[in-house]
Amino acid sequence: MAIHDWEKLLRNCTLCPVSCGANRLEGVGACGVSGLKIAKYYLHPFEEPCISFEKGSGTIFFCGCNLRCPFCQNYEVSRAKRGKSLTPESLADIYKELEDTGAENISLVTPAHFVPYLVRSFEIYKPKIPVVYNTGSYEKTETLRLIDEFVDIYLPDVKFYSPALSLRYLGKEDYFDIASEAVAFMAKKPLRMREDGKMLSGCIVRHLVMPLCSADSVRIVKWFARELPKTTYLSLMSQYTPFGKTDGYPELSRPITVREYDAVVNAAFAENIERLFLQERNSSGKRFIPDWDF
Repeated sequence: MAIHDWEKLLRNCTLCPVSCGANRLEGVGACGVSGLKIAKYYLHPFEEPCISFEKGSGTIFFCGCNLRCPFCQNYEVSRAKRGKSLTPESLADIYKELEDTGAENISLVTPAHFVPYLVRSFEIYKPKIPVVYNTGSYEKTETLRLIDEFVDIYLPDVKFYSPALSLRYLGKEDYFDIASEAVAFMAKKPLRMREDGKMLSGCIVRHLVMPLCSADSVRIVKWFARELPKTTYLSLMSQYTPFGKTDGYPELSRPITVREYDAVVNAAFAENIERLFLQERNSSGKRFIPDWDF
């Protein structure tokens, strides 16, 4: 992608479904950011076993987000209240640094609104280890196609099935319609696993079970089982921790119960989903949230 091409994409930004049209070369878009900005990078040990593997995933947390989840565990980062501005050249240097420290892969967290910068950074340096694209899935497939050749593993999160729930918690009534199409694209990535269990290529769909939302989670499980390729993994997460700005959402003031999580797990078993990751109940808690000390 020539430099004038990616600047054109940012001058009238329609990279995500919000299509705000902001000139992000001069000001911020609906995502809350203009130029390339990250909050932290480090070796992250708490991803799925085939992602963190032995030495940890080389995770880069990007600032800003096109969703407005009040319960976001990375609230300060998603609202772009902290972080450091970079160039594509310095981002390419971070890829090299993480590789040199033994990272199992390079994991890009919430990267969609920076795709033009990312393409430029990969043109400068393509890591020799897998590249992971970690997203909330409110994505345009057209934007995913721009970055797809540089991505080995997709790690999309599917948050809600119900338009009412997604409107309440994400501010996006069309969330599932958009996300399901984007995930269907990501799930086409061929599955390649090393003999020792490390993922080299593929797609893992994540779903965070939320308080009072287990029935909605079951609908997501059924959709996953019936619509996506059998090579796709499902990761059911129990780690919900009250965080962010949930004062106006009293139902979000507690972790999920064993019964809520088990209802979703049992649905996955009933659908005969074989490529399945489950979480221990002790996976919730603020100790798993990074310190934003970048």
